[in-house]
Amino acid sequence: MTARETHPALEPGRVGELRTANRLVVAPMTRVSAAPDGTATSEMADYYAGFAHGGFGLVITEGIYTDAVYSQGYLNQPGLVSDRHTTAWGEVTARVHEFGASVVAQLMHAGALSQGNPYRDDTAGPSAIAPRGAKMPEYGGHGPWPTPKEMSPADIEEAVAGFVASAVNARRAGFDGVEIHAANGYLLDQFLTDYTNRREDSYGGPVANRVRLAAEVVAAVRAAVGPDWGVGVRLSQTKVNDFQYRWPGGAHDAEVIYAALAEAGATYLHIASEGRNWLDTARLDGGLTLTGLARRTSGLPVIANGGMHDPDLSAQVLADGHADLVSVARGALVHPDLPRRLAEGRAPERFDHAMLSPMATLDNARRWRSAAGAAI
Repeated sequence: MTARETHPALEPGRVGELRTANRLVVAPMTRVSAAPDGTATSEMADYYAGFAHGGFGLVITEGIYTDAVYSQGYLNQPGLVSDRHTTAWGEVTARVHEFGASVVAQLMHAGALSQGNPYRDDTAGPSAIAPRGAKMPEYGGHGPWPTPKEMSPADIEEAVAGFVASAVNARRAGFDGVEIHAANGYLLDQFLTDYTNRREDSYGGPVANRVRLAAEVVAAVRAAVGPDWGVGVRLSQTKVNDFQYRWPGGAHDAEVIYAALAEAGATYLHIASEGRNWLDTARLDGGLTLTGLARRTSGLPVIANGGMHDPDLSAQVLADGHADLVSVARGALVHPDLPRRLAEGRAPERFDHAMLSPMATLDNARRWRSAAGAAI
């Protein structure tokens, strides 16, 4: 039989009301290639349209900052906080839709992990605790993270309002939904994480309190955009600055988090591995996996992430019921036409980190392809 007849990732997918041509998703990847004021460029439109042209059913954008206060994480990161931003993203969504794919805007507040924000010189997070590790040079940073200010109730309200306003802008721009970024060590994940959240109010302490802000964001966005539009959530245990972290309560914490977000009105859950293999971060005791537990606990569609460019791994994850869709990051950078290659039975090539060096920009990726003799 052909790969299309046998590989479950090539079957049609569904995320809430959104139907996709297949179950292959482009994962969000920071590219720091927007204009200095956060406006998406024509080069970015070409970049995202390339994945749609290559056959991906769903494209999730890089993290887009949500307010003109504390949310921006990197210089040349795109935003969705102005009419100019919204108009530019409208050109991107139109290009992606031309090739029949759906596109979701990932909405991101960097919190304490901000290393380039023209709007502010300081950072803010759940508690005044310096993040672990150091800033990331591939995104233009260097040196240790500063200690953030502890967010006041007014700061928290402002952050929630930013998510809501940018979601409304995303719908105006023609996106098919948004993904609330609550993973990888950024603001909402900082509230979820026990060692970065030492608050003594209703946002701190047990996991039911630490997930409160993420749930409030989902509920507020859902109320603003209505019931018929996608509002996903990306979650992870690991972080860009801490690959070893795991939810201290294991499956119990996961169940509390998943249930709270489903009750708040999420459309889907996207469980990320931050560059690790899916099994490294998803496996639980008793044969359970975080993604399978997410499906069972929330009743929502689940996207699995982590090495899903491997045809055998992605087939196992889907066929065994661990997830409903799979997202691909670096494998999609190497092969924007990965769905076509999978249908033809062609194995993916190995990712070369030089594609993201010295910075993870589209310009550097183009130079790498030129040097490698690959097509742009």
